[in-house]
Amino acid sequence: MLRRDFLATLGGTAAALLASSRTAHAAGPTASGAPGKLERIGIELYAVRKAMKADPVKTLEAIRAIGYTDVELLWSFDNFGQTDKQVADTLKRLGLKAPSCHMSPETILQGWGGSLARAKTLGHQYLIVPSLPAETNRSIDAWKLWANRFNAAGEDARREGIWLAFHNEPNHQKELQGEIPIEVFAKEIDPKAVRLQLDCGNMLMGGGDPMDFLSRHRSLIHSFHIKNVVADKSADTELAKGTFDIKAFLAAIPDLNKKPCYVEQEGPADELAAAKANFDYLKGLSW
Repeated sequence: MLRRDFLATLGGTAAALLASSRTAHAAGPTASGAPGKLERIGIELYAVRKAMKADPVKTLEAIRAIGYTDVELLWSFDNFGQTDKQVADTLKRLGLKAPSCHMSPETILQGWGGSLARAKTLGHQYLIVPSLPAETNRSIDAWKLWANRFNAAGEDARREGIWLAFHNEPNHQKELQGEIPIEVFAKEIDPKAVRLQLDCGNMLMGGGDPMDFLSRHRSLIHSFHIKNVVADKSADTELAKGTFDIKAFLAAIPDLNKKPCYVEQEGPADELAAAKANFDYLKGLSW
């Protein structure tokens, strides 16, 4: 599966921050006086892929012990050699949920009905494609073609109570034939059938502004990868060490706790130590 292929104006950013402030005020502590909190914290298993490859059950136990409530599975990694029953049994035993998975784009083209049934077995609400084939690196028309395919597959998914969604990579923010691919895709998809998962770190590394994108596409975005970046936006880093205001970003998301949010630091020296540091950071945030 293709994966990790690797500005907004000041005025646009200011407008997005103002909008996010208003949203946070409206949806945050005004009703009860209680601060906003991220109630369920998930982790994308790509963030602990080496540990998962070595021992998936032990790694899931460690993730639960840290305090994570949700995981995003990787069908694209064949769930690290575990059968669906083994995965489902382990999740149930540990009290973990898997609201979504990442899968290859070709999944929607062949055996889609079987994949939807599989999603139900694993308790998925969302089936998410993180990247598209190489043809989309060369042609905006290819993006439009895939958007149409998503719309058709998404209609099938909705009949089964599941959502099909798409996740952004850094290169999806790079201009192609005079247009920004992720913006084209967002315009072409049917919001009744397809949703987006916004990876804030990937958007920053691609030169975009997650706050601005969220302000313009709130109705489409229903899942998030919480990721921070170093100062030059060349790589991700621990959430507490990055330059992006994660707190303001989370406060800007309407109905935040109804939308799966996953930590994903892609290249830490110690995967589980980073997973704990990132969990502790999010657990300590309030707004």
